[in-house]
Amino acid sequence: MSSASKVARGKAKKKCCRSKTRCLTCPVVIMRMKKLEQAGVTGKDLKKGLKKARAA
Repeated sequence: MSSASKVARGKAKKKCCRSKTRCLTCPVVIMRMKKLEQAGVTGKDLKKGLKKARAA
């Protein structure tokens, strides 16, 4: 299991910090990663999705 898939299963913190590079426990990042996993995205594409979600 990659770190990108662990993020989707992690626990979000209560409020989003909205810093330029979002942290891994940001609710926005976790929500986006769950959407990607449900869509069936795996491997390298999941890592790219994590990078994009954190940059948002």
